[in-house]
Amino acid sequence: MWIKDKPEGKRQAGQSEGSEMENLESTAPREGNEEINAFVGKGVSFKGVISYNGTVRIDGNLDGEIHTEGVLLVGEDAVLTAKITAGTVVCKGKITGDISAREKVKLRAPAVVNAGVKAPLLAMEEGVVFNGTLEMSQTGTREPQGTSRGQGVKLVNS
Repeated sequence: MWIKDKPEGKRQAGQSEGSEMENLESTAPREGNEEINAFVGKGVSFKGVISYNGTVRIDGNLDGEIHTEGVLLVGEDAVLTAKITAGTVVCKGKITGDISAREKVKLRAPAVVNAGVKAPLLAMEEGVVFNGTLEMSQTGTREPQGTSRGQGVKLVNS
């Protein structure tokens, strides 16, 4: 992303060891060759409001608010205390606060989420710790499909 010509065997800035980056990115919806627009690295603390379009990955600490119609990738080392409004949220880290997603929320182990979640779709892997509330809202393009509770929740056994 920041290095145009990288020497063989070197990683780009913001790319972590192993396949953590690939795992998080592979769960995010992709349109064409969409790239991560910004990266808050491990060890970085941020306090305030972030507003953006596109995809942002956070591996550091954030205290505040996040507003986007795009994708938020929360890395395994991330600690967020925030009110999050996004198109899609993919989390492997820790979130405390409220999450409102227009499209979906994906919680991947070892995520710890202490939050009120509002989203039409929720996917949660085995090993995720979720303490909070869940409201499954319908998007404008989806038709209601019955009245059963937990509709749209997808639990994934890895």
